[in-house]
Amino acid sequence: MNPSQVKRVIIVGGGTSGWMCAAAIARASPPNTSITLIESSDIGVIGVGEATIPTLIEFNRFLGINENDLIRECHGTFKLGIEFSDWHTLGKSYFHPFGFYGRDTPDFPFHQLWLRLKHMETQGLAPAEAAGEISDFNLCTAAAYRGRFAPAQGGADTILATMRHAYHLDSRLYGKMLRRYAEAKGVTRIEANIVKASCSPEGGFIESVLLESGESVCGDLFIDCSGFKSLLIEDAMQSEFVDWSHYLLCDRAIALPTELSGSPLPYTRATAGDAGWRWRIPLQTRMGNGHVYSSQFTDDDTALRDLQNAIDGTLLAEPLPLRFKPGHRHEFWVKNCVAIGLAGGFIEPLESTSIHLTQVGIQRLIQFWPAHGVNYAETAHYNSEMTEDYERIRDFIVLHYKATDREDTAFWRAVKNMAVPDSLSNRMEVFRSSGRVVDIPQDLFRPHSWLAVMLGQKVQPRNYDAFVDRIPVESLLANMQHLKDAVNKTAASLPGHQDYINRCCAAAESSLA
Repeated sequence: MNPSQVKRVIIVGGGTSGWMCAAAIARASPPNTSITLIESSDIGVIGVGEATIPTLIEFNRFLGINENDLIRECHGTFKLGIEFSDWHTLGKSYFHPFGFYGRDTPDFPFHQLWLRLKHMETQGLAPAEAAGEISDFNLCTAAAYRGRFAPAQGGADTILATMRHAYHLDSRLYGKMLRRYAEAKGVTRIEANIVKASCSPEGGFIESVLLESGESVCGDLFIDCSGFKSLLIEDAMQSEFVDWSHYLLCDRAIALPTELSGSPLPYTRATAGDAGWRWRIPLQTRMGNGHVYSSQFTDDDTALRDLQNAIDGTLLAEPLPLRFKPGHRHEFWVKNCVAIGLAGGFIEPLESTSIHLTQVGIQRLIQFWPAHGVNYAETAHYNSEMTEDYERIRDFIVLHYKATDREDTAFWRAVKNMAVPDSLSNRMEVFRSSGRVVDIPQDLFRPHSWLAVMLGQKVQPRNYDAFVDRIPVESLLANMQHLKDAVNKTAASLPGHQDYINRCCAAAESSLA
């Protein structure tokens, strides 16, 4: 155990992760804890992570940030899920919603009822289209494709209670919002470049960081939010990087914002290309566009040209190229240094998990706050849980690539035929066998998310859970039709997405100029 009490916290790096750390620690840390954030204007902020998932709502509630204020100040829109186009087959698309499908029963999940009805259709035992698509029973999907939105409300037995949402945000503005919050709570900001970290000769703990000016800033706990540079966790703590390039072939991206044409849709779009995929993220002020791709299967010029050919609207900035390596640090927390955000690891933004991984790293740090010194048993537990988080998210992302029928390019042939982690192949085989979705309580992506992607990517169950045969056929047909009608009726009754924004959280005209 490091005997030093943690009274001085030094955060290295700003951006979204740095200011999320500063805000949360300022909100939660013991009294008389000083927090200093050091950031440099010479180091650019990666501001393309504009799509989020519902867990960010919990973080903002913890801070006491009002949702409408957040959307207004960050020029945000609402997000009900992600549309995936051309992933399994060219010309086909599916939707991964945040909300739930139908209603689960105490005995079995809703989708088993749907699988039974689908099986009955193929056997000629139910009317054609009685089952339809699983998405017919999901309010988020129905609302998204109608361009409508409202937050969940009502009792647990109402259709509207199944809604879940997240945000599309200008991440730079979100960082600025969190900076104001943190500084109001006493966080000190230093504008400076860091030259190196100095460690104690006896234990190897970081004692201070040396600035370009020659000043040393001392601390007890150092949080590395320096992004891909990993100034502390790699250079000072020498934590090795676990490389997942053999599972996740994409290693580059280009971001290119354009003017928004028309009203923003309440969902993200991910379109598969020849050697990767492209994103479209609508804000109130612009359309965020980008291309994530593999340098093994295309070059930078071709990737940029493919992106430019796929977008519309006037360009608002020069293309921003990014290079990355998928994976994570072997240890996120080493002695008195914790890596948060990109400094700790990176998984491509296909399911908008980057900000979430920052959030969960912060939450666990607060949970294991080393007020009386660093305890190695606690840091080992932190590292184990963070590693498992990354691995489960990795499996979910790899699923999108592995479960494809595309063989039209070398990239898609490679991902279709690549070896995947046993943890993923086992999940896929369980689903193929009986339609059962393995439920791991700690998994970020709950069974309805796995269901959406596996069915969307045509991972077809051979059977369904035989327990659902206890439901009389007449009751099954009537109840399923009732649910489908309720979803359609509720979705049609919701306000338009743009109308909701105009009424509750439109960005000020002065901020749009």
